[in-house]
Parts: sequence; C-alpha cells; structure tokens
Amino acid sequence: MKYSGIGGQAVMEGVMMKNDSKYAVAVRKPDQEIIVEASEYQGIIKNKTIRNLPILRGVFSFVESLVLGIRTLTFSASFFEEAEEPAGGDEKKEDAAMGFTVVLSILMAVGIFMVLPYGISLLFSKTVSSRWAVSLLEGIVRLVIFIGYVAGISLLPDIRRVYMYHGAEHKCINCIEHGLDLNVENVRKSSRQHKRCGTSFLLLVMLISVVLFMLIQVDSKVLRLVLRLLFVPVIAGVSYEFIRVAGRSDNAFVNLISKPGLLLQRITTREPDDGMIEVAIASVEAVFDWKPYVEMLRREEEP
Repeated sequence: MKYSGIGGQAVMEGVMMKNDSKYAVAVRKPDQEIIVEASEYQGIIKNKTIRNLPILRGVFSFVESLVLGIRTLTFSASFFEEAEEPAGGDEKKEDAAMGFTVVLSILMAVGIFMVLPYGISLLFSKTVSSRWAVSLLEGIVRLVIFIGYVAGISLLPDIRRVYMYHGAEHKCINCIEHGLDLNVENVRKSSRQHKRCGTSFLLLVMLISVVLFMLIQVDSKVLRLVLRLLFVPVIAGVSYEFIRVAGRSDNAFVNLISKPGLLLQRITTREPDDGMIEVAIASVEAVFDWKPYVEMLRREEEP
C-alpha cells in the first residue's frame, strides 16, 4: 500500500474528501441526486515552514479538520432542513459562528474526555494511596468514557448511516492505495479500516495521555489539572506524527501499534451500500485524479 495523500470524513448522507488544499463534498440529496461541491481550504496557518513543523503540524491539522468538518457537515445538513435558509447570508457572521462552534467543540471535548476523568480520579484518591494507581484509574475511566461515547452514538439511526458513509470513505481510499480501479465493485471488496483514520488518532490521544499523565506527579490538584490541559496539544501533535507514519508504513511494529485503532473502527465504520459508495467515489474524483496514481502503482509492482 502506498500513501495517496487523500483523506476525508463522512458527513450527513455524504462524504468529504480532501487532497492537499482541495476538498470536495458529495451528498445524496432526498431526490437521490448526487451533488458535489469542490473548493479549497488553505488552513489556519499559511506559512508552509511553520505549518510543517513536527508536532505543531498535528495541532494545526486537528483544528483545521474541526473547521473543515463543521463547514462540510453544515453544507450537507442544509439539504435536509425543513425550511431553507435565505440566500446571501453575512459571511462575517458565518465565520464568527464557525469559530465559536470550533472553540466550543474543543472545550466540550477537553471537558468530557480530560477534565471529567480527572475529577472522577480524585474520588479514587480518597481510598487509593498510590498516585500512580490513581492516574492509571483516571486513564481507564477516560478510555471507558471515550469508547462508551463512540459505541453509544452508534445506536442512533442517523449516526449509523454516517458510520456507513465513513466506511465508504475508507474503502475508496483503500481501493486506490492498493492499486485497484475506483469503481463500485472494487470499492465494495476493499477494507473499511484504515490506519490514517481520525478514530485511530483520537484513541491514540487517549492511550498516550494515560502514560504521560502517570508521569505528572505534583502535590497540587489544581496544578496537576493545569499541566494535563497544557499537555493536550503536545499529545495531539505526537499522535498525529504516529498516524502520519502509520499511513506510509507497513512496518510490523507500526502495524501492531495501529491495531487498537483499527479494532475501534469496527464500531465507527459500517459496510456501506452501493449508493453510498457511488457518493464516496464522486467525492474522490472531484479532488484526485486516481487513474495515473493507480497506473504508477501497477508499474512499480511489475517485475
């Protein structure tokens, strides 16, 4: 498997695919028409030297994926609203609303997956004398909350369909990166798990935090919490670097470390139907010329 450079995410009744600064959203409308909107997103940091710095690029990528994710989700949801929004909205107000949503999303994620487990761990500290053990329990609580959340929302019908489109996204990327022509038949038989998935990234953040937070042993409860919050961007950056390597490597050790994320993707991806695969293919083809890429892979495999 060779890195193609494309990635994406599922949206409401559709798929967003991104290739460098280009991205496209393909959505299956209620009348069954597939609509594709292609655009460009340059990111929050324009300076290429800064945005490509190890660790920092992971933080930038995480924030940018939130911005683009919310933007494309809003676009896809607009086809299923009962009442259409009036055209010609204020762009500045939309940008402000987008920024507020991103900040709120980050604060909620930090609160639920970082602050809440720490608060619960303080209850253990009353009966468990070892700080190491308390930190380990905190990590276990964090993992339980995260996996429970992912599994819990999968029971919702709308989320189940999003997970199916998530599967279609992965299957398209795997199809291309394994040198197969991008068509429904080939995509259908491709894997729905992929090492560069955001699910794997988030699980890795949780796992690294367990180890790192066990090393933060200070007397002040407030300072322990502050240090945890300060290290969140670092953990995100390190996790991104691993996911980046994993997407380009078939090393046995890398594959072993990738296993937990791939297992979790059995929940966050579902087998799509052919109509969903068609939508994902439309999104890929709007940003990526897959034919020369596949041809190159085939030439490399020739003896």
